[in-house]
Parts: sequence; structure tokens; C-alpha cells
Amino acid sequence: AMEGNVEKKIEEKEVKIVSAISSKKKVTIHFRAVGGGTPIMKRKKFKANAASKFSSIVTFLRKCLKFKESDSLFLYCSQAFAPSPDEHIEDLFNCFQLNGELEINYCTTDCWG
Repeated sequence: AMEGNVEKKIEEKEVKIVSAISSKKKVTIHFRAVGGGTPIMKRKKFKANAASKFSSIVTFLRKCLKFKESDSLFLYCSQAFAPSPDEHIEDLFNCFQLNGELEINYCTTDCWG
């Protein structure tokens, strides 16, 4: 019975390691400002955890731009649609990446609503 427990523990560790590796996968996010009044960041490319949700990108960009909760900020993928906050970055990247980057357009007014 001991052997079975040891094998099970090893298998559990392997699963944890594999999921840890996949959660460490990074993708390149390329932010592009759109519209006249939208602040432009000096650094435009960042690495994001592929397993994270799109909402983490929104939070990150708000911090970079020093936006308050009341400041409006719209984010778009491929100059076309606003991803749901629950979308996984990896899914968006797999569907819409261009030259190994996920382009996210941002603006202070609703550009492509």
C-alpha cells in the first residue's frame, strides 16, 4: 500500500509542476494609444502571464496611466472589439496575435463601440 501512496504523491507533484510551468508562460502585450486626448506611454510592450484574465491588463494599464476609477478607459483587441474581463490572455493571444504580440488599443473615449 505504501508504494501506491508514493506513486500518487509523485504524480501529484508532476501535475503541479506542469501547471506551474504553463501558468508561467508569458505573452507580449503591445499597447497602442488611440485618439487625440489619450496619454501615450513611453514603454509600449509588456510581458503578461498567459494564464491571467484580461481584467489584469485593464488594471495594469490604469496603474501605468495613473487613472482614477472615475477616468474612462476603453481597451480593444485588434482594433475591433472590447474583450470580456474574464477572457484569458492566452486565448486572445492565440486567436489575435500578430508577429508574436497581442496588440491592445486603448483610448479615453469609446472608439470602436
